This record gives sequence, C-alpha cells and structure tokens, in this order.
Amino acid sequence: MSILHITSSISPSGSNSTKLGSELAAKLGGTVTTRDTTTGIPHIDPDWAASNFTPAEDRSAGQSATLALSDTLIEELKAADTVIISAPMYNFSIPSNLKAWIDHIARAGITFSYSPEGPKGLLEGKRAFFVISSGGTPVESAIDYVTPYLTQVMNFVGITDVTVIAVDRLMVDMEKALADARAQIAAL
Repeated sequence: MSILHITSSISPSGSNSTKLGSELAAKLGGTVTTRDTTTGIPHIDPDWAASNFTPAEDRSAGQSATLALSDTLIEELKAADTVIISAPMYNFSIPSNLKAWIDHIARAGITFSYSPEGPKGLLEGKRAFFVISSGGTPVESAIDYVTPYLTQVMNFVGITDVTVIAVDRLMVDMEKALADARAQIAAL
C-alpha cells in the first residue's frame, strides 16, 4: 500500500495531528510519502491561473515551470492508495498552507472534470483519513469547518471513502483527547 501523508501544522515538532497521522500511517503499513505543506508550497497567483488555463500543448516553458510543483503534488496524490491529511484547526478552519496544497491539486481535467451533470472526481478508488486536532472546538460540531471542507474537497476529486480521527479539545483534556484518538486508530 502507498500512503501520502499531508502535514500542515506550523508546529512540526509539537504537532499532535502530525504525530497521530504518523502513528496512523504506521498502523496501516506500507510505503509512506510525507508532504509538509508548511514549506515550499506557494499560494496560487495570477501567473499560476493563466498557466493552468492555457492548454498544455500551448504552454510556454515558463508556464510549464509555473505548474511544475502542482504537477508533482498531483502525481503524489495519484500514486497513493491512501491519503492521510493531518490538519490542526486554526480559527475554526484549515491552515492556509493546506489550502494552498488543495488549490494546487484541484485542477479541472486532471483531478476532476465538469459535465452537464456537474463536477466528477477523477481520483476514485482511494481512501482518505483526516487527523484533525483542535484546542477547544469539538471535531464535527457546528463550528468545525475543517471536517466538512476537507470532506467536500476529497469528494470533489473523487475520494469518497473518508474516515475522521478526532484529536479535539486538547486544551480541555489533552490526555483524554490523545487517548481517544489513539483508540480510534487502534480500532481500524
């Protein structure tokens, strides 16, 4: 099995979402590729958009270079059987660096397509796990915008088999939050 572990915490050495995502990867077994979104993934910009909307056969060398990282990120995603997204909840949502990764991998004609019936994901047959940490907000509560957003993004690109591992309310009771998350992983 090949696993792509996406990390997004700005506290890599102390990140509970990253640590538990790694524990989950070890539990699942297989070859793990880790992509740290906190370094080297720029937000998309007008040059990126112009390059993306230019047909591949008409792109200049510069436009192809502009999309090179996006192409690499998509190839990592395509090569994986399983995707683990370790995401801390920052201000009720995902870190902006994780959003940048999403913007790079959600590309029409490559990871999804449009039709008269609506969008169709092109990355079917994969599964995803979200390891979501929070200080006080309960995961999957009315004020958790991480879980529904990540679910929508994965479904949009065709990954509909999604499991959520909650590492929530760490500032309320860290030991319980970690124990509960580890129990969820052990039960898989």
